[in-house]
Amino acid sequence: MKVLVIGAGFAGLATAGLLAKAGHEVQVVEALDGPGGRADSLEFEGFRFDTGPSWYLMPDAFDHFYRQMGTTTAAELDLVDLDPGYRVYTGERAPLDIPATASATIELFEGIEPGAGEKLRAHLRSAGETYTLALERFLYTTFDTPAPFLHPKVIARVGELLRLLLEPLERKVNRDFEDPQIRQTLSYPAVFLSSEPKAIPSLYHLMSHTDLVQGVRYPQGGFNAVVSSLHRLAVEAGVVFHFNTPVSEILVEDGRAVGVHTPGKVWRADAVVSGADLHHTETTLLPRRWRSRPERTWRRRDPGLGAVLVLLGVQGELPQLAHHTLLLSEDWDPDFAAVYGRGSALREHGASHSIYVSKPSASDPGVAPEGQENLFILVPVPADPEIGRGTAYGTEQASGVVAGIAEQAIARLAEQAGIPDLNERILVRRTLGPGDFAERYHAWSGGALGLAHTLRQSAFFRGSNTSAKVSGLYYAGSTTLPGVGVPMCLISADNVRRSLLRDQKRGILRKL
Repeated sequence: MKVLVIGAGFAGLATAGLLAKAGHEVQVVEALDGPGGRADSLEFEGFRFDTGPSWYLMPDAFDHFYRQMGTTTAAELDLVDLDPGYRVYTGERAPLDIPATASATIELFEGIEPGAGEKLRAHLRSAGETYTLALERFLYTTFDTPAPFLHPKVIARVGELLRLLLEPLERKVNRDFEDPQIRQTLSYPAVFLSSEPKAIPSLYHLMSHTDLVQGVRYPQGGFNAVVSSLHRLAVEAGVVFHFNTPVSEILVEDGRAVGVHTPGKVWRADAVVSGADLHHTETTLLPRRWRSRPERTWRRRDPGLGAVLVLLGVQGELPQLAHHTLLLSEDWDPDFAAVYGRGSALREHGASHSIYVSKPSASDPGVAPEGQENLFILVPVPADPEIGRGTAYGTEQASGVVAGIAEQAIARLAEQAGIPDLNERILVRRTLGPGDFAERYHAWSGGALGLAHTLRQSAFFRGSNTSAKVSGLYYAGSTTLPGVGVPMCLISADNVRRSLLRDQKRGILRKL
């Protein structure tokens, strides 16, 4: 079959590679000038910054994808184990270094709160069992049949799974642990899922298995190295890429996707896969009559969090920071209120005072000149493009809001991590805001990660990898099944492969 893939982000790259490996003739059309999408890489004055993902978690998904492509993770990526996995600052308390092993973390928690060690052991046991069940039954599936729910392993745990779905993560963690720093460490993964601890099901405590049990790694070269690997494997499999080629419309004839329009050209195909933002695909690229998710249906959806990214090149070393550092408010409820736009919280509170800082120069000598540091600061903000753009992509001056949030984040980092001269040591400063995400990536509402993993936007509630109205039209990426993050994008690519194969067998798709 001839297949056209829209977008060369992680989902587009992985989908194209898998389909080409399966024998299809695949072309990728991408609006930007190279692969990666949100996982971009920028260089300024000797500093190289990844602008997208920075946490390497869920190694199972990477291993599975690379095996399908006829290789291995070890052959493709140079992974470094991080120890500590990350550092947590909470209020004015001393920083907490999260060890690389679960046993050491259990011992650490026991020293902070008597009894917390055994509780963490039970928490991680449940997280591991839930993670394994999710991999086996709920992630590598399109939910086109009830089979995932009828498996004996699922039926045996149905009562527990229902409780985990209906109870928020925050409530589960707070019920089992008293110490605020422990609570925040176990609840923060909600942010990885573009949400907040009180809004996502406690089923997602499975995330603690990925960081506290499997451990945190870093691919040398950053996630740009992962992008390069996926792109090279796709090309070797026969995929042809066309960059600087924005799609203006998906062509539909007699209810079937038959190609796309780009400026001055019509591209014909037997099937189309959109790795673009789902809202953009459904409300802009599809003709109105073929939209299964028209604009009105998006009013009930949660776009997740937005972000202001601050990219800093800093003179001298910063031992106060680990490779990954969380700087959290002791009371972070006002931070989440500001991010999720409840009333005038953003105006009254400012942006979130709880921020994430990546210092890849701790592990990778190639991202900064010798003796200097590379910092990536993520400040959660509402998903709202009106917050404006930053300076990373050629805009001379950031919007007033983005600039103010960046200044606030730098001051927060200097104070909480004890780096009083940080501002004076900054050599390079660039920013991105929700306006950049909306303009460059057509991100709905300028969201940074994808739809929040609330109960109504998880599993089969999240949507589908296939169009409900158009045969031969498939969706991949963080805005569709199974969800947010690079591993999920790899899984969505495999789910598209499965859907296309199933539809071929059913005779729905026929060669033109």
